[in-house]
Amino acid sequence: MVSLSYSLSVPNEAPPVCLILGEQTNLAKVKFSDVETLIGQRVSSKVFDEVVSDLGDSEGVSLYPKCVSVASISSKHSRHTTPSSAHHISDTVTKHLPKKGDAVVVVVCLRQYVFACGVAVARAFPTYSLKTRDVTQRHVTVCFVTPDNAAPLSSQDIATLTSSATAVRLAADIVDRPRNEMTCEDLEKCAGRVVAELPGVSMTVVRGEELNERGFGGIYGVGKAAESPPRLVVLSHKPKGATKTIAWCGKGIMYDTGGFSIKSKTAMPGMKMDCGGAAGILGGFKAAVECGFSENLHAVLCIAENSVGPRATVPDDIHVLYSGKTVEINNTDAEGRLVLGDGVAYARKDLNADIVLDMCTLTGAQGITTGAHHAAVLTNNAQWESCAVSAGLTSGDMTYPIVYAPELHFSEFKSSVADMKNSVANRSNAQSSCAGLFIGAHLFDDFFKPSPIIWVHVDMAYPVLSGERATGWGPCFLLSLFGSYCSNSAMLNAVSPVLPVDQSSKRHKHDEMC
Repeated sequence: MVSLSYSLSVPNEAPPVCLILGEQTNLAKVKFSDVETLIGQRVSSKVFDEVVSDLGDSEGVSLYPKCVSVASISSKHSRHTTPSSAHHISDTVTKHLPKKGDAVVVVVCLRQYVFACGVAVARAFPTYSLKTRDVTQRHVTVCFVTPDNAAPLSSQDIATLTSSATAVRLAADIVDRPRNEMTCEDLEKCAGRVVAELPGVSMTVVRGEELNERGFGGIYGVGKAAESPPRLVVLSHKPKGATKTIAWCGKGIMYDTGGFSIKSKTAMPGMKMDCGGAAGILGGFKAAVECGFSENLHAVLCIAENSVGPRATVPDDIHVLYSGKTVEINNTDAEGRLVLGDGVAYARKDLNADIVLDMCTLTGAQGITTGAHHAAVLTNNAQWESCAVSAGLTSGDMTYPIVYAPELHFSEFKSSVADMKNSVANRSNAQSSCAGLFIGAHLFDDFFKPSPIIWVHVDMAYPVLSGERATGWGPCFLLSLFGSYCSNSAMLNAVSPVLPVDQSSKRHKHDEMC
């Protein structure tokens, strides 16, 4: 188990282990005196300067065996990857930081990239493991050297980094845990522990048969066969003076067998990751509140286990979702959109949300569409699309937009007996966009009626994992996108895009139309 902390400055005492990392151009600007307290007893100024000057791109060198290393991260970044190179940091730390002993990681980066780079280090230290050998207890301190001679970090900055890193590690921990340790009930308990740490935050839970009684046909239909009942868990933060209401809806499928449209023996292992959206939302909510979120914020966790049993949904069943719309089930393995359909409808009907963001490990097609490193973003607002891409670049949780064309894609869900089916007719017609539009159909009565509700759909099915481990994708993206609302964090204010002008005052007109 690794405990992690951030330091205002470079520590004054030499640690057992030290790693200095950054892009080579930044490392070349580091003076030996900047890091002398950490490595001066083991490495001379001459050796340090020579090694750094000869260091190649994406290369690491041990300056003192098993104690001191310096590593460069790749300086290659195109316009669609983060200029901070934060997406390379976790692998670099894992590869070059000696495995035993308390450590200091020195991140050399420009001041504007401290948020992305600093939190990226945390991804290298997952909190979950049941290994019984080589179990190491260690503390890792992260500090920064900024070659642009920017203003030093403040205690508020350290608090932001700490909250953000904790959020990332919490999200990863939830995803890493197997189904026998992280059930629907367990995730509710985890949410309860988060609420207990946040003064003023309340939690609402609708579970089991109550879901059916209250019309949550999506969540109930997906999860009713599981031993641990499905549930809707809503965390609410309502600060004084708030003028907007924002809902973050997360897909929390604790395990996805595929249901009666069952997955194969090779496709099913690893499906504990299908709660990654809810995990990211929960972590992001915790950090946002800790950073002084100034608007009404709700985390809507749509939690179920997609199991097979006598009570399970079968193809041809028809469910009535919370929106009131009917859905013919033609694929029980397209379950995430069903639970989120209920979630976004709840955000509109019960929370009166002005901005609705859903986050989910929704489609395998996401990896084909935007790849393993970029989440797919679908939204009804072009300005928010640009903001989402910008937030991905500044946070390191990278994103890329996908086609928003309901007039071309929503017909894929045409049903003869219900308002829609839950899976597409043509799997070659923009599957990820179609899946997102299914969720949007339960937020909007008509895609082509003017609506002041901002909707952002984020499909992060592939970025949620790196190999077999969770990345903790999500919290940093949310904190960056909505950072302008974090009143206690100048750091998040600085990395947040300029959000479009608030349209919440027009909300009543939409309610009259719908």
